[in-house]
Parts: sequence; C-alpha cells; structure tokens
Amino acid sequence: MKSDLSKLVELQKTDSRIRELKENVETAKDRRAELEAEFETHASSIREVQNKKSNAESRKSELENSIEESKASLERANRNLTTAQDQKQYEAAMREIDSLNKQITKHETEILEQMEIIDETQGVLDERSEEVANLDSDWEEKQSGFEKILRSEKRELKKLESERASVFEGIAPQLAAIYNRLITRSRDGLAVAEVVEGACSACFMSLRKQMIVLLRTTDEIYTCESCARILYIDTEEKSEASA
Repeated sequence: MKSDLSKLVELQKTDSRIRELKENVETAKDRRAELEAEFETHASSIREVQNKKSNAESRKSELENSIEESKASLERANRNLTTAQDQKQYEAAMREIDSLNKQITKHETEILEQMEIIDETQGVLDERSEEVANLDSDWEEKQSGFEKILRSEKRELKKLESERASVFEGIAPQLAAIYNRLITRSRDGLAVAEVVEGACSACFMSLRKQMIVLLRTTDEIYTCESCARILYIDTEEKSEASA
C-alpha cells in the first residue's frame, strides 16, 4: 500500500498539472490572439513587399498611359506647328511641344524608378517564394495545431479531475484537511514541495541536516519550518541514499 506521503506527492503532482491545464484552457482566447498577432506580423512583412510591387506596377501602367496620351498630343502639336498661320500660332505650338516633351521625359524617368522597385520587390519575393507559397497553409496548420493541443488539454484536465477524486479519497482525513488548507492559502498552488539540493523548492530555505536524514529514511510527514509545506525527497534519490 502506498504511504500517505507518496499519495500526497501524487496528489500534488496531479493538482499542479490541473492548475497548469486550467490556466491554459482559461487563457486559450488570449493565446490564440497572440498566435494570430505573431502570424500577422510575419505575414504583413510579405504582404508589404507584395503591395509595394503591385503599387509600382499600377503606377508604371498609369505613366505608360500618360505617355501614350502625351505622344498623341505631341503629334497634334507638331501638325499645328507645320500649319501655323502666324508667329503667335507657331510659338504656341512650340511651347506645347516643349511642355509635352518634358512631361514625357519626366514620366519615362519615373517609369525607370518604378521598374527598379518592381525588380527589387520581385527579388525579395523570389527569395521568400516558399514562404509566399505556404503562407495560407502554414496559418491553417498553426491554427489546427493549436486547436488540437487545446482539445487534448481539455481531455486531460477532465481525466485528471476525475482521478484526483479517487487519489484524495485514499488519504487520511486529517492529512487531507492539512493539504487542502495549505493548497488553498498558497498562491503557487503548492502544498507539497520537493527537497532540492538540501532546500525546500517552494520557499528555497535550506533545511536542517537532521530533517534531510529523516526525509530520506522514513515516509513520515514533515513540513518546512519556513513555509509549512509538506516536504518530500524524490524516490530515486531516497533509493540511492539507502543503497
């Protein structure tokens, strides 16, 4: 039959896991939002490049259309120049021709700038082609993985809560009351603390050597003189000490 101390240790481990699972389930909405924000940050860097390329392509198309319109106007202005009846008409045609040529040159320069942007952004997209291709599928996979883990945690929580009842029933009423009192007032949910390197793992206070000896050689219930939590030493460590 398991000792009361062993049962308390088992109960504590169960309660600690239940506490962890409850927190995970209760914070699922926030954790899902964090996951979405993290993914969106990653995705936005790709979308930013895609949008920059798309805007450059649109602007290049607009400029090319403007050049075609300017060239049509230039042909008309050249005809006006050759058919000018007087100095005034001639000068007006020359001014229009000069203005249109400047406008065409300006647009052609900007087209070159937009082409540089298109080439630059396309280069980035080519380098990240795998990310671009898998963007949606990666997000679906992340979502699916998150929901799968959450469902698993909910099942485990339900199972542990059921098992806890049976473990608790096997503990002496007096000890069960002490355990409940300790775990209720504890902010970290610990009523039972392992001894690690000669100190209580809950409050980190060093224990008397005599206490260490008793914990290693017996299954009696001893509490930390500092935080009052029930102490235990790992089973393997106790076995090595008695060997």
